[in-house]
Amino acid sequence: MLKRLDIVGNPNLGVFILVTEDVAIVPFNLADDKINQIKEVLEVDIIKSSISGSNLIGSLAIANSKGIIVSPYTFDREIKVLVDYGLNVAKLPDKYSAVGNIVAVNDVGGIASPFISSESIEVIEDTLDIDVKNSSIIGKDIIGSLITVTNNGFLIDKNASPKELEYAKEIFAVEGNVGTVGRGISFVGACCIANTKGAIVAENSTGPEMARIEEALGFLEAF
Repeated sequence: MLKRLDIVGNPNLGVFILVTEDVAIVPFNLADDKINQIKEVLEVDIIKSSISGSNLIGSLAIANSKGIIVSPYTFDREIKVLVDYGLNVAKLPDKYSAVGNIVAVNDVGGIASPFISSESIEVIEDTLDIDVKNSSIIGKDIIGSLITVTNNGFLIDKNASPKELEYAKEIFAVEGNVGTVGRGISFVGACCIANTKGAIVAENSTGPEMARIEEALGFLEAF
């Protein structure tokens, strides 16, 4: 299921919300009607939390079905909330707090910004049980902002080259495509939340954008 939704008053859904196959981690102040729509579209449980005292959960963490990597500045009480739910949690050992902006993962692989250390790569690989490669995309280091990826497909910044598109297919072991959301926004990772059951995008996303997202994330395969 695909849905347009204004969750936080701007298009950056992926900055505020982190989604896996089973759970969505959302800010404490997210309205109940928005939470219910997320539950319905993505078929997930909801955890209300913060990361490092911030509502920018999607920017400060990454996750797949095996675990979650959070900012090195995440508070113990926040980690306890995630552990109590049953999540395997690890802090990124690097100094970089915006984990979600600089790494993209699914259950098979991950792409991390070139400046992330080998120590951090090892922590991500061990916690999420995946292989991770360092790379930039279209000359930028904000990998997590440029890609929305699930276990069925991915959408990547419209400016990605054919070679970068093929590289992402190899890393994530799924098909994908370039595209935009929210009437031309190329930061698709920041403006979309998705799993294999659905996707939620910026409210002003166009029909053609929605069609491209549906194809790229593998929702057409059932038809």
